[in-house]
Amino acid sequence: MKSVNTTCAYCGVGCGIDIDVINAGTRSITLMGTESHPANLGRLCSKGTALGDTVGLQDRLLHPEVNGRRVEWNQAITEVAGRLQSIIAEHGPDSVAFYVSGQLLTEDYYVANKLMKGFIGSANIDTNSRLCMSSSVAGHKRAFGSDTVPGCYEDLEQADLIILTGSNTAWCHPVVYQRIKAAKQKRPDLLVVVIDPRATATCDIADMHLKLASGTDGFLFNGLLDYLSKSNALDKAFVQQNTQGFEVALHAARKSAPDIQSVATNCNLQAGEIAAFYALFAATEKTVTVYSQGINQSSSGTDKVNAIINCHLATGRIGKIGQGPFSLTGQPNAMGGREVGGLANQLAAHMDFAPEDIDRVQRFWDSPRIANQPGLKAIPLFEAVAEGKIKAIWIMGTNPAVSLPNANKVVAALKNCENVIVSDCVRNTDTTALADILLPTTGWGEKDGTVTNSERRISRQRKFLSAPAEARHDWQIICDVAGKLGFGQAFDFHSPHDIFSEHAKLSGFENHSKGKRRDFNISALQSLSQSEYEALEPVQWPVNQKYPKGCKRMFQNEQFYTPSGRANFIPISAQKPQAATCSQFPFILNTGRVRDQWHTMTRTALAPQLNQHITEPFCEMHPQDAADLKLEDRQLVEIASRYGTLIVRLQITEQQQRGNLFIPMHWNRQFAAKGNIGSVVNAITDPVSGQPESKHTPVSIRPANYQWHGFVVSRKPLAIEAESYWVKIQGRSYFHYEIAGKDAVQNFPPWFKQQCRQMEGKTGEWLEYQDCTRQVFRGAVFSERGMLEAVYFLGPDHQLPDRSWVRELFDAGELTDSNRRDLLAGIPLAGGQNTGKTVCACFSVGENTIRQAIKEKCLKSIDAIGNHLQAGTNCGSCIPELKQFISSA
Repeated sequence: MKSVNTTCAYCGVGCGIDIDVINAGTRSITLMGTESHPANLGRLCSKGTALGDTVGLQDRLLHPEVNGRRVEWNQAITEVAGRLQSIIAEHGPDSVAFYVSGQLLTEDYYVANKLMKGFIGSANIDTNSRLCMSSSVAGHKRAFGSDTVPGCYEDLEQADLIILTGSNTAWCHPVVYQRIKAAKQKRPDLLVVVIDPRATATCDIADMHLKLASGTDGFLFNGLLDYLSKSNALDKAFVQQNTQGFEVALHAARKSAPDIQSVATNCNLQAGEIAAFYALFAATEKTVTVYSQGINQSSSGTDKVNAIINCHLATGRIGKIGQGPFSLTGQPNAMGGREVGGLANQLAAHMDFAPEDIDRVQRFWDSPRIANQPGLKAIPLFEAVAEGKIKAIWIMGTNPAVSLPNANKVVAALKNCENVIVSDCVRNTDTTALADILLPTTGWGEKDGTVTNSERRISRQRKFLSAPAEARHDWQIICDVAGKLGFGQAFDFHSPHDIFSEHAKLSGFENHSKGKRRDFNISALQSLSQSEYEALEPVQWPVNQKYPKGCKRMFQNEQFYTPSGRANFIPISAQKPQAATCSQFPFILNTGRVRDQWHTMTRTALAPQLNQHITEPFCEMHPQDAADLKLEDRQLVEIASRYGTLIVRLQITEQQQRGNLFIPMHWNRQFAAKGNIGSVVNAITDPVSGQPESKHTPVSIRPANYQWHGFVVSRKPLAIEAESYWVKIQGRSYFHYEIAGKDAVQNFPPWFKQQCRQMEGKTGEWLEYQDCTRQVFRGAVFSERGMLEAVYFLGPDHQLPDRSWVRELFDAGELTDSNRRDLLAGIPLAGGQNTGKTVCACFSVGENTIRQAIKEKCLKSIDAIGNHLQAGTNCGSCIPELKQFISSA
């Protein structure tokens, strides 16, 4: 058994994980949270807990391909370099682009940025972090003169007031949520305010929930700044000595939010609840404002970030224990990408395109040419692809055909692009389907390098499995291409350690008090030996001569990175986003994550327990809105915007505001026929950051008229793409498909019958049930040993038997004649368990099991449920639902 300490592959919390490799050949591992890691202190969420199920070779890209044909690596590298070289020679360096990812390690990111900006000579390299954190970057730089996250996770446990705004922390950053919850249980005086248009699982610990109108956060925080001034709650000494621009910012705030009543009107809140929030903020010195995508993913996201920062600067609540604005990043290495210049408007090591920075980086890299101005950000970059201005694009470790807004246009652009190069570890994605050249990369578990989390903490990601087949590390592929382009000497790296050393050295290069100081400085790590790099413990930057062991909090000396050394107040003119007032698109669409899935599901969908809580793309809608449109819970509905349409399952809930809809972001063409949210989301962007407005798209909703509905469960995967609606998930011993069609319902759809004949065996048995009058059809296929191989249920509407007990039959062994009759009658087997929808993904505990235990065992607390069933005892994300079950009982 081999034990390795590494870092989680998911969100920006950056949890440490201890891996035990049981069998490297079968890629069998066990894992647990690293108790000594400062980010998670042993905790893991449901996704992290299930990482062991994602390291297999299912659907892996294992060999290079050119134009759909397998080739040797040398030919693939030669082809990539040759195409880039000829295009650059004819059309110039700006005719090519890289689109990279927060899933890359810092070392991968560094060489990609170096090649594009320092040697190809274009800044047309952007990252999917543009979609989640670029507004925060821009807000930091405007206020502090640098992209600096001031605080750390410990501040959450030291604060007396935590404001969670635009963040469903319980589902999107579960371990941070656990830390807040534990702190609140230890100190009940710690107060939590949630600011969110939706009532999410995070509200479970909220002392106050401000259910403001979508996109109106700028009015709320502008009003707060005005209130702080009028209430004499300012830190006047701090403002005078350490900031600039306060009066101008205050004047702008008062113009858009002159009083509490105007804020209430714009935010659709009660004046009393706003006054209570403002008074609480004013009276509580130790306040941390945590914000995430609900703030950033906006056409005015940068302004919203600065409106929050303005309030902290006005009260001097920054750089101190338990105080400050805190941005939670979405990806495991979004912060690392920002450090190396992965955004098109950055150069490297937190340097920009100022003449002195360009000169400094070019001298350090000794590059023949260097980009001298910002490149195209994500949305205009793909628009340039669509227009033919960019003739070759290299996409690394991300899936823009799903994740970008107006995704149909992105797909069309890539289809028409002359050269689409994709480096990925996954064979089948919406983006790899459009590639001319596919390059197989290593995945989590096979990679070696570093990542940086939301609190500036650098952690090692260590490999514990060998690269499969011909997969190579991203940095190796990039360096090989650079060599073929004639830049071999500058990319003569032999290990991630070599790259990290150069990265650390650049961070300290000409970074001193006599000139312009830069916040990012890890120069104390530039001389690490290979063994020291291997053993590197988690550390927060800066790591330099002044802070050789890292630094928890920035701005403790009240010095900022602006030319004057003072922080900037930014005048904010709060504006409402595009209204949904027209009759064509009368609803506002909000997007986000669900608890157990991640990005476009290429990893999480491999873990069966993560597919059971929410099995289909869905749309949340307020009951009154549904009643007005005569829509029923769980029926299929069509969502349309001026960009496209999608089909999802309706979920009627009081958690949603009237006039608003919510749909998760994860599903795509690999897992659902018409569930890609990117096809309807608008491509409006923040004018400063370039971040898309993913939280506010005007849409319409109407019934999706299907003649029949059904589901199929099969022991082996089936090809069901012939149906007009389908969604698929994978379980431990089955594949589950939800289907619907517009033609008249027929018994045994042809594709089902044809594929099942291949698995039934010569002595297998078919059973079917037909009720032509009610248009109900059911069928099942059994193996020669009497085990269920496949089953389908079809009917005229969405009212179908519960799926959970049907799925469990695939673990039941041989079924008797009586069992088979019950199955086709839609009756759970006598003595069998109908566990219901999975609620606790960590321990696979179903809703019916929980409700039954509450009733039969008189369980009256979360602890009692945990002691009896384990549910809620690991990541805790299911606890809000458990509380609902207790309450309803």
